[in-house]
Amino acid sequence: MMSLKSLKLGLAALAMSTSLASAADVEVLHWWTSGGEAAALNVLKQDLESQGIGWQDMPVAGGGGTQAMTVLRARVTSGNPPTAVQMLGFDITDWAKEGALADLNIIAGMEGWDDVVPAALQKFSKYDGKWVAAPVNVHSTNWVWANKAILDELGIEPPQNWDEFVAALEKVKASGKTAIAHGGQAWQDATIFDAVVMATGGPEFYQKAFIDLDEEALGSDTMKEAFDRMAVIRSYVDDNFSGRDWNLATAMVINGDAAFQMMGDWAKGEFLNAGKKPDEDFLCFRFPGTQDQVTFNADQFAMFAQGPEVGKEQAALATAILSPSFQSAFNVVKGSVPARTDVPNDAFDACGKKGMADLKKAADSGNLYGSMAHGHANPAAIKNAMYDVITAHFNGEYDSETAVAELVTAVQINK
Repeated sequence: MMSLKSLKLGLAALAMSTSLASAADVEVLHWWTSGGEAAALNVLKQDLESQGIGWQDMPVAGGGGTQAMTVLRARVTSGNPPTAVQMLGFDITDWAKEGALADLNIIAGMEGWDDVVPAALQKFSKYDGKWVAAPVNVHSTNWVWANKAILDELGIEPPQNWDEFVAALEKVKASGKTAIAHGGQAWQDATIFDAVVMATGGPEFYQKAFIDLDEEALGSDTMKEAFDRMAVIRSYVDDNFSGRDWNLATAMVINGDAAFQMMGDWAKGEFLNAGKKPDEDFLCFRFPGTQDQVTFNADQFAMFAQGPEVGKEQAALATAILSPSFQSAFNVVKGSVPARTDVPNDAFDACGKKGMADLKKAADSGNLYGSMAHGHANPAAIKNAMYDVITAHFNGEYDSETAVAELVTAVQINK
């Protein structure tokens, strides 16, 4: 393992090098391809370029990263892994179990990551006591985004519970506009279901069903009610939703074609990229019934082992990712909140400040939960099996009772 002294010397040499072109590039596999995401990623590119490190971009379109993980598996199988890969939750753990990831402990120790990164994130940043990934942010997934002009015109206040939400949806539908902007992709269906289950059953039920995989909870009347509510939501989605990317659904809200979108806080980057302002052009609020909870995912960059020591460029990338200045600059643009708890909120807008406050409150009160839909509740095999059932139900292949039975079976098979 690289010694602390040698790593410091290596980083110093990299920073002071007068021959910038001699530094190797970093090849980064990611799925940040929308306008707002690309703008946020550019902050990191510029940081590395200022150190003379080139950036080889390897974008794989598709929110949620499913396609990216398929491409990654092919690259690793061929013996040619990227330098760093954007990952979520249990995907990091799975690759760490295979011994594929570099040990970042020396860098983490030098920079005190243990003291500033919340324990809920460290669960996925570490494996067997070693840091293997650098967290970029914390996304919360139980947000609703709304076009303020539509709500003002129809006299709709942000709904506080399910009945108020349905009443609001009905008002929008009656006006001739689309009530819910949605993209018919499995991960998007699951993102809504995540919030619906939390609102329907509460945090203890969410824990039992999605994290503990308690079969009684999975097969309960409460779960059936959650599927029933998904059927209601489906009735307020436009007919052209199938296959629509999430950012195109966000654009429907931005352009005033739809009133609401249930999506993680990366959606805010699209509003900002379109020149819209929170509380003036759009609203952000928790899915009705989940005001006290935060379901989260965290984008992290896992460094793939390229030898017995972490590479200098990888070390520089990890250092840049966790620097307070980058954490602020990136998350202001991305719509998420910092992975460090010591970053001031001064530069953040109204939704960002709310997100940071919600996260702290949820973490302090025990209401911070890893998102099932985004790979932070259970490993990919179980998550994907749940996806299949949720999407089949949303598309009318199952009624709610059948969906409950199928959900139980899917989890049993993939445990």
